[in-house]
Amino acid sequence: MMRFFFSKLFVYFEGILNSYAACQIKWLLKLSQIPEVTEVPSFSEEAQSFLQGVIDGFSMDDALEVKNIEKVTNHDVKAVEYFLKQKCQFQPEIAKVEVLEFFHFACTSEDINNLAHALMLKESINKVMFPVMDKLIKSLCNIAKDNAHVPMLSRTHGQTASPTTLGKEMSVFAVRLSRERKEISRVEIMGKFAGAVGNYNAHLSAYPDVNWPQIAEEFVNSLGLTFNPYVTQIETHDYMAELFYAFIRFNNILIDFDRDVWGYISLAYFKQITKAGEIGSSTMPHKVNPIDFENSEGNLGKANEDLSFLSMKLPISRWQRDLTDSTVLRNMGGGLGHSLLAYKSALQGIGKLKVNEARLSEDLNHAWEVLAEPIQTVMRRYGVPEPYEKLKELTRGKAVTRESIREFILGLELPEEAKANLLNLTPHTYVGAAVDLARNVDAAVNLVNGTKVLETCS
Repeated sequence: MMRFFFSKLFVYFEGILNSYAACQIKWLLKLSQIPEVTEVPSFSEEAQSFLQGVIDGFSMDDALEVKNIEKVTNHDVKAVEYFLKQKCQFQPEIAKVEVLEFFHFACTSEDINNLAHALMLKESINKVMFPVMDKLIKSLCNIAKDNAHVPMLSRTHGQTASPTTLGKEMSVFAVRLSRERKEISRVEIMGKFAGAVGNYNAHLSAYPDVNWPQIAEEFVNSLGLTFNPYVTQIETHDYMAELFYAFIRFNNILIDFDRDVWGYISLAYFKQITKAGEIGSSTMPHKVNPIDFENSEGNLGKANEDLSFLSMKLPISRWQRDLTDSTVLRNMGGGLGHSLLAYKSALQGIGKLKVNEARLSEDLNHAWEVLAEPIQTVMRRYGVPEPYEKLKELTRGKAVTRESIREFILGLELPEEAKANLLNLTPHTYVGAAVDLARNVDAAVNLVNGTKVLETCS
């Protein structure tokens, strides 16, 4: 565990320091394009290629070198600046003293920090989180379509209720998750670049004729981020709260799914495919525990705790800034990491599921009382008095069988066609539009609220 912790720590250091370096290098390149900033001339292709190589080639050794410099500076962003100055000593266009001093021109550390964290967050969501989330939604779409026709007894308040199909119940989760996945993708990842208190004070003192707000917006947008013009020393982190709350909602839906499937396994509606040599319980040989869904639920709880704290804390900062956000931001990976573990556990569990249609059918065969709903509804249509009360007398607290239902229907004063339709109903066929809802899940997932969300369920 300790080795795993330190491994994650070094991955974080390498990632954030590389992002720090990338932001400072790209800022220098942006300055070289501003005519008024004559101290940083337009770079040749060779110099630009060199700077890009520093970004692309940033390694763990480079990260460790930055950390060694930080032992002296006791400041991570400043350590990156000194590292870049050393790295560029042998590139003649950049090695000039007046050029080297512009790596961090007019920047407060948070100008670099906020962009680095935003870039890491954006890349981790797009390249790591979304592919697994999409795979999870796709797997639920597939279960929904494969089992669209498989009837299942519903349970409301834990009691027998109007039948559904297994596929339709899975489609509900696919659509719910896709809706939240869409909300996550709509959150704008934001960045600021406005100096010590958000007013471009230093920028304008050095170059009063440059439109620094426009330059800052162009620079932030060039990184693939949305520019936030109204800030203090820090980017306000409101988008992070919005983003993490969206993940919490996605995770809560998945907890709901994990618990439902756990329950269906306990009812034997699902069997779990086992592997040779696999052990379910150390003392009870017959058991195959639903550990994947339990692991998923547990990790989702831990993730939501972390993400909830981040969402509540990060938008709050005293006056123009305090440092409480700085240490907290280093823990963003925890909430996302536990979410990722949960998604993968749920996927693993889904891959082991096998529908037990015989058990589903058995429960329906013992639930003829569910036909009280359609019978009293048809009675109401044709004006039969007190339909609810008559079905209540027939069914509540009594054993209801196919024969008792049939006898009741035959005694009703209904049109012959209506009576025949009711006589043909069984708990297996009384599923309403469930089959079509499940079969059409792809369209529902791809077009949530009229907007295309995913291409993964086709």
